[in-house]
Amino acid sequence: MKIYTKTGDDGTTGLYGGTRVPKYHLRIESYGTVDELNSWIGLIKDQDIADSLKKTLLVLQDKLFTIGALLAIDPKKEKLKNGKDRLQITKISTADIEVLEQEIDQMDTLLPPMTHFVLPGGHTTVSYCHIARTICRRAERLVTELHAMEPLDPSLLSYLNRLSDFLFVLARKLTYDLGAEEIKWIPEKKNQ
Repeated sequence: MKIYTKTGDDGTTGLYGGTRVPKYHLRIESYGTVDELNSWIGLIKDQDIADSLKKTLLVLQDKLFTIGALLAIDPKKEKLKNGKDRLQITKISTADIEVLEQEIDQMDTLLPPMTHFVLPGGHTTVSYCHIARTICRRAERLVTELHAMEPLDPSLLSYLNRLSDFLFVLARKLTYDLGAEEIKWIPEKKNQ
């Protein structure tokens, strides 16, 4: 498989199914942002963290590739002539979302209760988690907008929403695992 095809030199790209769209199309922005998120999660996975977390992050990367592939399908051509799905992959399921919720709950039991918002930072690995979280929120916003224009499987939205929660709790857990300081955001009071 050649890396370059030259078909995108005119500013368009192909969706699964063959439809060509501009590279700035909301569908491309959506799966491009999911791809960006996947890269940041790869960076987190490459840090000095527990092997169990690395395994979890690898599963998340796989799910994000699935989401990207599902977003790359032209909805008008998602079925083949024989009625089968064009992309023969397992979709995001309720069980996938529940796994994220279980991971969140498990990590949360090890952490002190949150009493304030926290400022991103304290350790490079923690900062990577916060960057991934904000990119996940951006992906969620874009996919939500796309869903309003061309209805998608709602599980994609739920998964991205839960994933951003997971990344926030992971940042907190890594703060404690790495002995970093969690800085609470305490708003300044107005001078009266």
